Amino acid sequence: MNKIFVSAASAAVALTALCSAPSFSAGIDLDYNGDGLINSLDMSVARRVTTDKAELERLQNFLLDNEPSGSPIDASCILEPKGTVHTGEGTFYGGGYEGGCAMLDPVSRDHWVVAMNLEDYNNAQLAGAYLEVTGELGTINMLVTDLLPEGKKGDLDLYKDAFPLIAPAEKGRVPVSWKIIPLDTAENAPVSYKYKEGTSEYWCGVQVRNHRYPITKLEYLNEDGEFTALTRRPYNYFESDEMGAGPFTFRITDIYGQVIIDRNIPLSTDDSVIIQGHVQLPE
Repeated sequence: MNKIFVSAASAAVALTALCSAPSFSAGIDLDYNGDGLINSLDMSVARRVTTDKAELERLQNFLLDNEPSGSPIDASCILEPKGTVHTGEGTFYGGGYEGGCAMLDPVSRDHWVVAMNLEDYNNAQLAGAYLEVTGELGTINMLVTDLLPEGKKGDLDLYKDAFPLIAPAEKGRVPVSWKIIPLDTAENAPVSYKYKEGTSEYWCGVQVRNHRYPITKLEYLNEDGEFTALTRRPYNYFESDEMGAGPFTFRITDIYGQVIIDRNIPLSTDDSVIIQGHVQLPE
């Protein structure tokens, strides 16, 4: 009988190699870590064991397609219940269509515009919000494009031509109430994106536009298959120096915690271009 002798050192090497080899579940496609589940942990393993871009995209698409059905809710992002009514004082001024703090130029003249007090504006969280504003003479809808730094909570500064629609202009300062409503132009169109001047693969500033409700959080899908939050700035851009050259998969969360995912959004270094997305926040 022939005997095979294996040294202790050789056995140790063989065992180490076996333990370090990637594990795959038998019969379960895309289960790279062999735990019987397909999730973001598999993406981390897959990026170490394969350079096949098509395979990585297949896994990424599987993970996105199998997110919880319906409209997921991120409770940590909920600002207030839908329909919440705010009260304050209304004044008027001549700006808002150009050069507003929300940096939404060019603003369509199809919308009345309004500036919001610092507390409610909340580091641009309500930039681009669509409001139903009511005064003693009536109600109008207005787009938040600017900031009212000296205003108290609830206060609004209406565009001068809009003010007489809710109160006599000679009064100058009047009680108003307002609530956030769905943006009318979002009814039949997806969200859109505008990149900030200076954007490149090394640094990116991106703004979400035409959102049905105001945005609380913007995230991008990183190389490990995990969503990473971008830093929000008071001038209504989200910024990062780690996103790369794109295209991007964005996850958007509004002030009611509603979450949507928008894929294949290209990078643009032209700050005059508005890029159309593919999805819209639910009503």
